[in-house]
Amino acid sequence: MSDLPPRKPAIRLATRGILLHDDRLLLVNAYKGREDLWCAPGGGADPHQCLPDNLAREIYEETGLTVRIGAPCLLNEFHDPERSYHQVEVFFRCTLTAGALDAGWQDPEQIVTARRWVTRDEMERLTVRPKSLAAVAWGDRDAPVYDPLELILR
Repeated sequence: MSDLPPRKPAIRLATRGILLHDDRLLLVNAYKGREDLWCAPGGGADPHQCLPDNLAREIYEETGLTVRIGAPCLLNEFHDPERSYHQVEVFFRCTLTAGALDAGWQDPEQIVTARRWVTRDEMERLTVRPKSLAAVAWGDRDAPVYDPLELILR
């Protein structure tokens, strides 16, 4: 019998892309069971793959778009205490280099089922996480660099 305390669930590391095109931000619905909850494209980091490469792969899988990854611009945390889930996300600025949103595109993991370009005004009518996403995307003077831990669904 071990005297070690029970192991806590690991914190998941993810990357997300801030992709503005024609003053519209790319959003995806990447939370199963919550099609009304929108976020920037991206996903869990694979071991032994650098974060920018991970993000480029995730954006392509979820949207069919090819991007150039720029500088990090936000560190965000969220959690769901009911599921013992905690994620830390590193957001990077991205530039579209090829592709267009295609209604027929399918995420191979079948997590993302909708993707769309939105204006800042349209974002105000959507449930978006993190809540600071618009301020960061459009470079507001008071946009955070670190967005502290928040509940995913509140």
